[in-house]
Amino acid sequence: MTFQEFKNRIKVTTPAKDCPISRTLELLSGKWTSRVIYELEKYDQIRFGELKKNLNGITNTMLSNTLKNLEEKGIVIRTQYNEIPPHVEYSLSDSGKAMLSIYYEIGKWGETYLS
Repeated sequence: MTFQEFKNRIKVTTPAKDCPISRTLELLSGKWTSRVIYELEKYDQIRFGELKKNLNGITNTMLSNTLKNLEEKGIVIRTQYNEIPPHVEYSLSDSGKAMLSIYYEIGKWGETYLS
């Protein structure tokens, strides 16, 4: 879709459930969701404890719930290793990695208008 097609599309009134912008913003709307995705963008795979260290102030329960929600939506991949000691690592799926361009554009906008 070109930018002009995008501009034309958003002029049409669509119910929120059918609007790709609304659905994307809803996905990113949780307090920690965007930060978790952003942190996962930095690593190929990361363990829960290391991810928690990078997210100052998040509780174990909130991180667990956020990761579970993102896994259900196909953004995050959870890999369990059944070895001694057992551990779990998290990574972004292909659709999660595709979100990097969104973060890039948000970052460009922030540098331009929030500096």
